[in-house]
Amino acid sequence: MASRVVMPKLTDTMEEGVVVKWKKREGDRVAAGDVLAEIETDKAVMDLEAFASGILRKILVREGETVKSGTLIGVIAEADEDITNALADRIEAAPSTQAEKPAASARPSETPPVVAESAAKATRILASPRAKALAAEKGVDLSTITGTGPDGRIVEEDVLKAASAAEPVPSTGVDVPLSQMRKAIVRATTQSKAPVPHFYLTIEIDMEEAERLRHHFKQSRRTHPSVTDLLIKAAALALAKHPEINVSFTGEAIRRHGSIDIGIAVGMEDGLVTPVVRNCGAKPLEQIAAESRALIERARSRRLQPQEYTGATFTISNLGMFDVDNFIAVLMPPEAAALAVGAIRDVPVAKKGIVTIGQRMTVTMSCDHRAIDGLQGAQFLKEFKRILEHPIELILPKEL
Repeated sequence: MASRVVMPKLTDTMEEGVVVKWKKREGDRVAAGDVLAEIETDKAVMDLEAFASGILRKILVREGETVKSGTLIGVIAEADEDITNALADRIEAAPSTQAEKPAASARPSETPPVVAESAAKATRILASPRAKALAAEKGVDLSTITGTGPDGRIVEEDVLKAASAAEPVPSTGVDVPLSQMRKAIVRATTQSKAPVPHFYLTIEIDMEEAERLRHHFKQSRRTHPSVTDLLIKAAALALAKHPEINVSFTGEAIRRHGSIDIGIAVGMEDGLVTPVVRNCGAKPLEQIAAESRALIERARSRRLQPQEYTGATFTISNLGMFDVDNFIAVLMPPEAAALAVGAIRDVPVAKKGIVTIGQRMTVTMSCDHRAIDGLQGAQFLKEFKRILEHPIELILPKEL
């Protein structure tokens, strides 16, 4: 029986995906579990596996094209099997990242699949990558150009001719299509900032002892924790003492989470992703450091699995390495609190009437006022500050 290959919905926030690369070609035999294609979601590039064995009879979406979740992108069947019915429910594709105009789908009973595919190709603008880039640079509308390349493909020379024939117009800039990650950020931040009543608490922390502890690890261990790792462990200890912060607002209740799962905001070229270190309260500092390092590496190479970047109960966003002093974070539901961390600065500090140089760091906590009150947030921050200023508590006895 023919098997339909559709664009999956790999995450709760995924509405569409990009076929980055087909790993199999039409006519290739595949087995259940074989990787058919690489799919770019809103957070990562993931493998799409075959659910049935047979021959990849039809590929319906080209590499680089964007389609909505649930769209038919291929068909697996035996060589002598009729795939007409499998093609019958083909869903129209979303606009691609190249802003191509999608073709209207047709049912096989009205138009044969081959004719439908030809019609879809006819409505697309066929152009080489160089031609597209040149057209964007010179403000030339590709739909007004007749291509002279193979199958009517628009090539660089066609764009140059059209540009020279057109009247000069002032440049208004170039529109850069939204990536899948940026689209997800647009949706998430809009859904969070508007309906969620944020409030913010800021505190300054003496980081001299914490930096001394990090130096000790650097001298005595092959691997050592980053500042962010210290923050994760300190937050986990403070959350264990103040479980009223490790919560989510559900609409009808405030849910206290049974596990402390801390997300780490990782900046990417086109957005950010938040890998999650699970059950932080029960893990020693060195294990947290190892796990966070591995998660961040996979995040930057877009190889995280959905379970690795969803379900955080608390988030830490550290921009100190970029010399940022202070900022505020937008909450990402369902979490009700997030920490925005600035750089560690050498600043003048007055102690007993004497001015000395100290190391200080500013931290701002964003809170969902539906679930957390100012007093609760302040008590948590006070404990978080105390732990970092007495960092021996971050180390289990066996780590000394």
